[in-house]
Amino acid sequence: MDGSTGDDRAVAAVRASFERARARLADAAARDEALAEFVPARRVMLITREPTMVPVARVWRLGVLLLGTTDGLWATGSITRVLEPGRPAYQSESAERRRAFRAAAVRGHFPKGETVNFDARPIELDAAALAASPGPLVLDAGRALVRWNAALDPTSALPLDDYLDDRVGLLVNPPEGA
Repeated sequence: MDGSTGDDRAVAAVRASFERARARLADAAARDEALAEFVPARRVMLITREPTMVPVARVWRLGVLLLGTTDGLWATGSITRVLEPGRPAYQSESAERRRAFRAAAVRGHFPKGETVNFDARPIELDAAALAASPGPLVLDAGRALVRWNAALDPTSALPLDDYLDDRVGLLVNPPEGA
């Protein structure tokens, strides 16, 4: 059997798994979130534009994966919540960075309280890209696996369908108080 044919079948199965997950989440009206592109400060015609976030898509956050509500798949990057950023407090560099991201989300005109995902990397669903992927979704010997923690041994990756069942289940039937 040709290895590329097996990989092509595996990629078709991956696509089908994501379509089933998308349908299940849509049928349950599961809570989705915004996906945005962070645009750093820049000068336009001698005017300095503040950093902002530009809407890209609506996604369901499935742990290390972001599944687009209509299409697309991304590796989870950074996350912020749309809140008034407040004044600089200079407590720490990381606190100021988080404040700056909140301010950029506000300038992006997202609704107050919205969760905004940004710096997410798109995931190509083709055999060559998945086989060579350093990201969370990999193709190994014709099996789709999710690396839910890059710091762990690669053998601890979970089969895609098991991972999706668990993560979709959490969004469809959130735990009490979530």
